[in-house]
Amino acid sequence: VEPVDQRTRDSLQKSVQLAIEITTKSQEATARHEAERLEQDAKGRLERQKIIDEAKAEKARRDYLELLAKSSIVETTGQATAEAQARAEAAAIEGESAIKQAQLRAQATRIETEVEITTLSSRQQCEVEHQSAINQLELDKAKQLSEIEAKKFKDVVQSIGRNTIAEIARAGPETQAKLLKGLGLKSFMITDGHSPINLFQTAQGLIAPPPAPVESS
Repeated sequence: VEPVDQRTRDSLQKSVQLAIEITTKSQEATARHEAERLEQDAKGRLERQKIIDEAKAEKARRDYLELLAKSSIVETTGQATAEAQARAEAAAIEGESAIKQAQLRAQATRIETEVEITTLSSRQQCEVEHQSAINQLELDKAKQLSEIEAKKFKDVVQSIGRNTIAEIARAGPETQAKLLKGLGLKSFMITDGHSPINLFQTAQGLIAPPPAPVESS
């Protein structure tokens, strides 16, 4: 039913407009409040997510640092182990080398000693053989000279005869020397290399042989 009166109609229209305005403002306030609530809720969720993300990032950083520390420890331990092993191997090699060098020096000394002993023995053997050869040459020479003198004496005795030798033996020293010189004899002695024989003693023996020994009955 529409009011007849214009004033009433205007009043009603104002009331309706006011109600609409109040309702609109109420809806706007409700919407604004809801928007603020939603905004606060979103901010809260964002802050919580940010805190969660930061916590996760901190945990990840701690895990990374822990892994880095473990890796460094492993690396340091591995390096120390490798260095210790290398030092041990170097010491073992050095010890083996020292033992080998000592063995080689001992072997060289033994070989040198054996060579010296062999050389000395060979030198002594050569000296003995050389001296033996010289002695043998001297003996051979003396034997040959003795044989020559003996043959010469025999030839002289045979050539001049026993009577001439007896005459020489009876003569004085000067006459003996002259006679021997004339016969080509330079010495009064002949030898076989062991026992010298005097020519004039031999002549005396030729003149007066020694008496034969008497056998006892």
